[in-house]
Amino acid sequence: MLRRFTPQDADNLLELDSDPEVMKFINGGRPTRRSVIEATILPGYQLYDAGHGHWAAQEATTGTFIGWFALQPTSQPKEAELGYRLRRPHWGKGYATEGARALVHKGLETFTRITAQTMTVNKASRHVMEKAGLEFVRHFHHPWPDIIEGSEQGDVEYAITRPGVSDQPRTRP
Repeated sequence: MLRRFTPQDADNLLELDSDPEVMKFINGGRPTRRSVIEATILPGYQLYDAGHGHWAAQEATTGTFIGWFALQPTSQPKEAELGYRLRRPHWGKGYATEGARALVHKGLETFTRITAQTMTVNKASRHVMEKAGLEFVRHFHHPWPDIIEGSEQGDVEYAITRPGVSDQPRTRP
């Protein structure tokens, strides 16, 4: 189940972003400080607009926080980027695919193209993108501020275009 974030989610985000394995492909495994979560991350996650934003994900039966999903506009017109981060105990249970598919389906009502990016070595995330209907678009090298294990292999972009719209890949710097 996806729901809006509340101020009470600070502890959930702190737990999520304190797991080195969860943060491995984000910043090399470093935890996010509570002050950053409370002052910057959580307030940003509480901003919503028609069809996009960040949503807290929880198990429907138990209400347990499992992570988050996001759909955010990019600099390209009518394009949004899909994102997700789940707590490790919930990996491999289909939640990432289920949430990603739901946002892609809903997002294509508003946007003509949905993209997602990850490090080339992040095979699990790439698999989720493929299962959510996105297709490989390109390989590129993102200028990471810190060296992360595997960053030398670069990054990948996946995308899906609303049926009936030209699906030519867009060139980005």
